[in-house]
Amino acid sequence: MNTISLRKERSGTVVSDRMQKTIVVSVERTVMHSKYRKYLKRRTRVKAHDETNQCRIGDRVIIVECRPLSRDKRWRVSKVLQRARTTAAEQSVEADV
Repeated sequence: MNTISLRKERSGTVVSDRMQKTIVVSVERTVMHSKYRKYLKRRTRVKAHDETNQCRIGDRVIIVECRPLSRDKRWRVSKVLQRARTTAAEQSVEADV
């Protein structure tokens, strides 16, 4: 029996991880202009729940719709698709901490 998912899934890029257990994800979609028939990129920034604080800026993630967790959070991180590349300077700072 096939099950149909009722929750929306979106993929996006993490643009902020400064909050505890919360990340900001930029979700990009394409929309066709009604008159000129040109495809335009539209971005939406959503706050998502990251229980383990595993996401960093630049990561590609899949977020899933969930119940309201706070005033702004309606999404949670389902999976990290691709890690952001870190430079040698960032790695040395993380090692010092």
